[in-house]
Amino acid sequence: MTPPSSVSRDALLFTPGPLTTSASVKAAMLHDAGSWHFEFNGRVRWIREQLLAVAELSAEDGWTVIPLQGSGTFGVEAMFATAIPAAGKVCVLANGAYGERMVLMLQHLGITHVVLRSAEDAVPDADRLELTLAADPAITHVACVHCETTTGILNPIDEIGRTAKRHCCVFIVDAMSSFGAIPIDFPAAGIDFLISSANKCLAGVPGFSFVITRREALLRGGGQARSLSLDLADQLRGFEKNGQFRYTPPTHALLAFEQALREFWNEGGVAGRGARYWRNHVALIGGMARLGFRPFLPPAVQSCIITAFHSPADPQFDFGEFYHRLSRRGFIIYPGKLTQADTFRIGNIGHLFEADIVALVHAIEVTLHELGVSLSPLASVAPVKITA
Repeated sequence: MTPPSSVSRDALLFTPGPLTTSASVKAAMLHDAGSWHFEFNGRVRWIREQLLAVAELSAEDGWTVIPLQGSGTFGVEAMFATAIPAAGKVCVLANGAYGERMVLMLQHLGITHVVLRSAEDAVPDADRLELTLAADPAITHVACVHCETTTGILNPIDEIGRTAKRHCCVFIVDAMSSFGAIPIDFPAAGIDFLISSANKCLAGVPGFSFVITRREALLRGGGQARSLSLDLADQLRGFEKNGQFRYTPPTHALLAFEQALREFWNEGGVAGRGARYWRNHVALIGGMARLGFRPFLPPAVQSCIITAFHSPADPQFDFGEFYHRLSRRGFIIYPGKLTQADTFRIGNIGHLFEADIVALVHAIEVTLHELGVSLSPLASVAPVKITA
């Protein structure tokens, strides 16, 4: 792997995506590609094949990958718009902003749904889901976010999926911020649709999302998409017919992603990528505890993707000023997105290494001193390595 990226002239992005990319991924975009040219179509075919390999799935078993122009939100909405039949009803498990975004999509699409909300620091209750599905046989689909980056919480998709399958429901997983770094067992979780994005753990650049599903499961929705450009079934037919996107593809993002996938495999795939992110997380938790910052989540549900920290109670602390001073030093963090607590967030993914985390923590320490913010060191709590 390339050494720590602190030497980059760009600011380092400690976010859940877009994120810091390697120099070679950036360089891959210094070329033009004809969207109908056979060579480009071959690259798209290779990308689709590799994504199935990341998921440990096989085309022979009916699985397919459908790339779609646009961010991960486009991919999730396209899946809802295409795969939910007119008589379908979706149960959404929401414990953060991205579960709530699913609800907004269903509202805009006019799809019948019910929402089971959990606190932002708690995983969804599978027993509550069991009772809901037993009481309402009209529910046909269950949807949840795997890693909810509002907080960094990792939801138990295996348990949720088993519950959904006991009631013959289709299971939909938004794995935007987990796919590629946290193991996901499709059969064990009973996943029918998984949506992710190029610019997350696979460390490409923004420009497209992708849906992993069985062809049969996609077409079972009735083939009546609620949108022209977000019609995943028609997008799949286009790939099957001539290997092409229906409409202009993000050519440069796809070239970057091809390189990102090669680097992903060179690092050791899901296990290798996840191990580096875990080391980043351990360094972050320890360093921030030394400075006196308290994580929002308990370790038992905290992923290694992104961590929400409570803002200091010291009146000298102003997040806007704190953020700008860090950015001038070359470190970009994320504001909080919680409804119940004042927090900010720091991500560990992308082309970041332990040395980058150490440098960030040092910059935070210097910035706090400049602002006159006083914190007392906390006892460091060992992170819990979890999968879900």
